[in-house]
Amino acid sequence: MRILYFAWVRERTGTSEESTTPPASITTAAALADWLATLSPGHAAAFADRTRLRLAINQDQAAFTDPIAANDEIAFFPPMTGG
Repeated sequence: MRILYFAWVRERTGTSEESTTPPASITTAAALADWLATLSPGHAAAFADRTRLRLAINQDQAAFTDPIAANDEIAFFPPMTGG
Protein backbone atom coordinates (compact mmCIF):
# COMPACT_ATOMS: atom_id res chain seq x y z
CA MET A 1 0.00 0.00 0.00
CA ARG A 2 1.31 3.42 -0.93
CA ILE A 3 0.57 6.22 1.56
CA LEU A 4 0.97 9.87 0.52
CA TYR A 5 1.03 12.87 2.87
CA PHE A 6 0.54 16.49 1.84
CA ALA A 7 1.01 19.93 3.46
CA TRP A 8 1.12 19.92 7.28
CA VAL A 9 0.37 16.19 7.34
CA ARG A 10 3.69 15.64 5.56
CA GLU A 11 5.43 17.98 7.99
CA ARG A 12 4.11 16.09 11.02
CA THR A 13 4.84 12.60 9.70
CA GLY A 14 8.26 13.68 8.45
CA THR A 15 7.75 12.07 5.04
CA SER A 16 5.83 12.71 1.85
CA GLU A 17 5.16 9.04 1.17
CA GLU A 18 5.73 5.57 2.44
CA SER A 19 5.07 2.05 1.30
CA THR A 20 3.61 -0.18 3.99
CA THR A 21 1.74 -3.38 4.60
CA PRO A 22 -0.81 -2.89 7.38
CA PRO A 23 -2.21 -5.90 9.24
CA ALA A 24 -4.97 -7.81 7.43
CA SER A 25 -7.49 -6.52 9.99
CA ILE A 26 -7.11 -2.99 8.57
CA THR A 27 -9.97 -2.82 6.06
CA THR A 28 -11.14 0.82 6.16
CA ALA A 29 -9.45 4.19 5.86
CA ALA A 30 -10.37 4.90 9.50
CA ALA A 31 -8.66 1.73 10.69
CA LEU A 32 -5.65 2.63 8.57
CA ALA A 33 -5.46 6.10 10.14
CA ASP A 34 -5.66 4.54 13.62
CA TRP A 35 -2.86 2.13 12.74
CA LEU A 36 -0.69 4.82 11.12
CA ALA A 37 -1.05 6.94 14.26
CA THR A 38 0.85 4.23 16.18
CA LEU A 39 3.94 4.40 13.95
CA SER A 40 5.59 7.48 15.48
CA PRO A 41 4.86 10.58 17.56
CA GLY A 42 4.69 12.57 14.30
CA HIS A 43 2.12 10.19 12.85
CA ALA A 44 0.13 10.40 16.09
CA ALA A 45 0.10 14.20 15.79
CA ALA A 46 -0.95 14.05 12.14
CA PHE A 47 -3.92 11.78 12.86
CA ALA A 48 -4.94 13.23 16.24
CA ASP A 49 -7.90 15.17 14.82
CA ARG A 50 -9.45 13.52 11.76
CA THR A 51 -11.89 16.40 11.33
CA ARG A 52 -8.89 18.31 10.01
CA LEU A 53 -8.07 15.66 7.40
CA ARG A 54 -9.33 14.64 3.99
CA LEU A 55 -8.28 11.61 2.02
CA ALA A 56 -8.26 10.08 -1.41
CA ILE A 57 -8.18 6.43 -2.36
CA ASN A 58 -6.58 5.82 -5.75
CA GLN A 59 -6.86 9.54 -6.51
CA ASP A 60 -10.62 9.73 -5.80
CA GLN A 61 -11.87 11.65 -2.79
CA ALA A 62 -13.02 9.22 -0.13
CA ALA A 63 -14.42 8.96 3.38
CA PHE A 64 -12.81 7.39 6.41
CA THR A 65 -15.54 4.74 6.33
CA ASP A 66 -14.55 3.60 2.82
CA PRO A 67 -12.88 0.21 2.35
CA ILE A 68 -9.23 -0.08 1.38
CA ALA A 69 -7.23 -2.83 -0.32
CA ALA A 70 -3.60 -3.92 -0.25
CA ASN A 71 -2.64 -2.30 -3.57
CA ASP A 72 -4.38 1.04 -2.98
CA GLU A 73 -2.78 4.45 -2.97
CA ILE A 74 -4.09 6.43 0.00
CA ALA A 75 -3.44 10.17 0.26
CA PHE A 76 -4.02 12.25 3.39
CA PHE A 77 -4.25 16.05 3.19
CA PRO A 78 -5.85 19.04 4.91
CA PRO A 79 -9.11 20.52 3.60
CA MET A 80 -8.53 22.63 0.53
CA THR A 81 -9.93 26.00 -0.29
CA GLY A 82 -10.21 27.59 -3.67
CA GLY A 83 -11.21 30.78 -5.22
